[in-house]
Amino acid sequence: MEWPPGPYEYAMFALLAMTIPIQRLLTRDEPHMRVPLRGLLAEIRDKGYWWHIGLYGAMFLYKALIDHHNEPMKARVGGFTHWIHGIEGDLTLWVQETFANDILTDILCTHYLFMYLFMIWFSPMYYILTRDEVMADKAALNYFVIYLLAVPLYLFFNVEVTSSFIPGVDALLYHDDFTLNFFTTHDPMDNAVPSLHIGLPISLLFLNRLHCRSQGINIREWRHREFDLFVMVNVVIYTFSIQYLGIHWVVDILPGIALAIVCAAFCHAVQPLVRATALRDWRNLLPNRSQSIFAAVCVVLFSGVLVVGAIDGPGVDEDVPNYRFGVGDVNVETVEVHSLWDPVTVEVSNVGDSTVEVLLIKRKYVESHAQQGTFDWPAFVSDGTVVALDSADSTEFEIMPASLFDVHLVLMRINPELTTDSGAIGELRITPHYVDDELMWSALLASWPSFIIFGIAVEGLLYRSKNEM
Repeated sequence: MEWPPGPYEYAMFALLAMTIPIQRLLTRDEPHMRVPLRGLLAEIRDKGYWWHIGLYGAMFLYKALIDHHNEPMKARVGGFTHWIHGIEGDLTLWVQETFANDILTDILCTHYLFMYLFMIWFSPMYYILTRDEVMADKAALNYFVIYLLAVPLYLFFNVEVTSSFIPGVDALLYHDDFTLNFFTTHDPMDNAVPSLHIGLPISLLFLNRLHCRSQGINIREWRHREFDLFVMVNVVIYTFSIQYLGIHWVVDILPGIALAIVCAAFCHAVQPLVRATALRDWRNLLPNRSQSIFAAVCVVLFSGVLVVGAIDGPGVDEDVPNYRFGVGDVNVETVEVHSLWDPVTVEVSNVGDSTVEVLLIKRKYVESHAQQGTFDWPAFVSDGTVVALDSADSTEFEIMPASLFDVHLVLMRINPELTTDSGAIGELRITPHYVDDELMWSALLASWPSFIIFGIAVEGLLYRSKNEM
């Protein structure tokens, strides 16, 4: 089977190739603090960095577990994209239309694909290569903890990307022949809240400042100031690009910053203990009585909110669309492979006023006909099943995958040849039903680490405020 390099492979190659040059550039004023490549393994052994590697390995498996839960849960938790759209409207459409430029699109797509993975990898590596084990610990914990904090929102508060809900917004990054396979395989596209592309680097910036304050250092005189500025520049770029590319809502940034504050406070406080134990004596990492009480209260409180407010809650309203599109737009819903023995049933209901076309098709027929947010519908329509839905009509697709790579897509549009209203809007409610759509309780358990961390962070904040008073 052919396995041509894709976005992930190119990004991984680029981040490995760019690590040393960028690290050397940022440390050009202190070459004596650099770890030579021939001494990297010795540095890892001497400073006990093995648990950092284990942490990243655990994150890879944990994220795969969370992604496995995402789609099957949709039938029970639904989505809340209409809430976010009600708050900010079509602001992202204005951003994309105002700055639309092919060269800018190429630059921002490349930056988005590469820099987030690079930031995850480079942050601890930079500190390791500059002999700063304290900040290396904090950077590694930062990635692990902020994702844990985001899990409940990702699982129980589904929000589609802007290009799936705002008519006229193109998915400049997702719907492209180079990236379509990668993103429909790895990105649920309904994890808009919170934006960790903003949250993760901002949490790192908070950590830098907490560290400097604890050491009595002015951030402008810190020896890692160049790296701090490097992170700041990328935050600015991301703040614009996630709007321009049709990915995040402006509102998504606020929860990302809120999680960054909690994450930074927790990582800054727990790092000395982790460094002292190197994760070998796990009993020393257990919370004390006060922390345990706060953590338990948060687990009970937030679990109750999810059970009562999210499961079979307002997000499953069958009259509310989770996909909206205008004339000329083509939106995509991915049907994942979760079983080779049980079919996936996809319910599609037209909850709008316009007649829409819905196409069920294998991804392999579509990939080569996507280009920067647009699809050449006539080029592949004959390879799938098209159903026309008038207002209030519904249909149901049953998909039995032949292999783990047999991914299907549900594409939707308003046929421009059959409408005279250029402002027509299509609105669909799409609900997939998987064989394992009862993953609610394991998803709830997977959310507990987030609640525990939040409780401990709140207890630490209150305890510190009391001492200061």
